[in-house]
Amino acid sequence: MGIFTISAFGDEIDSNLEKQMDVLESVGVRYIEARGVNDFSAAGASESQAKEVRAQMDARGFRMSAVGSPLGKVCITDDLAPHFDLVKRTCENAKIYGTDYVRMFSFYPPEGQNIADYRDAVMENLSKMIDIAKSYGIVLLHENEVGIYGDTADRCLDIMQTLGCDNLKFTFDPANFINSGVETFPYAFEMLLPYIHYMHIKDALMGQWRVVPSGHGDGHLRDILTALKEHDFSGFLSIEPHLGTFEGLEQFELHLDLSKMPQGGPGLFLVAHNALKTILDEISAQYE
Repeated sequence: MGIFTISAFGDEIDSNLEKQMDVLESVGVRYIEARGVNDFSAAGASESQAKEVRAQMDARGFRMSAVGSPLGKVCITDDLAPHFDLVKRTCENAKIYGTDYVRMFSFYPPEGQNIADYRDAVMENLSKMIDIAKSYGIVLLHENEVGIYGDTADRCLDIMQTLGCDNLKFTFDPANFINSGVETFPYAFEMLLPYIHYMHIKDALMGQWRVVPSGHGDGHLRDILTALKEHDFSGFLSIEPHLGTFEGLEQFELHLDLSKMPQGGPGLFLVAHNALKTILDEISAQYE
């Protein structure tokens, strides 16, 4: 059976890395998918900033699961030369951080246009990103994001079949598929299973653009994680709460005393973590 390792987007807890680690440590999570750290971008950090982050994490016994970069989250018709510079900077930082993984995307269309019409340009520029990553020994993890080329399951499959290699793998995000109007399970999951290398853990309600705790939306998190377990998937489950605008937390019985929880990011993260833990405990109980 596969082995799941929990990671998290720490910047949804707090911008300060030490505070991120305080909360993660309290629930036994020792990996961070770093996006914002100490009020700067982990991807675009200077060399000295990246080394500072690595030292802070090493001192607390933490490791980075991936750099949560914004690579590919730009318009396909922009001048991409500065973006490719950022690809290099991000890969250099990933090596400093001690991770081989960099999260990325597959470009937005110009306003009012259809990204499908730009397929060739998308593939050409993704290929350039892959070449840079390969030179650093980095694995790019393409995330399905609303509005980019790879926002639907069939276009994610197109990317993987066209460009998938040792340096390009797939991050499956159930909530993003739901917010794109795509059925996650079995449709998208079965289509993309051979390419899934990493999971983002968040759920959503179809047609509502509303992120909810895992297992309480239409993302089929239980089905997906059970199937991954049965297919011997071993990798990261990275919690990305996105609960900042979520209302009605009290309706979810997540074994937490909400009245005693810290306000804001830390409390919302604990809701998200506990929702995932509930699902994983249920899955584990099936195999006892």
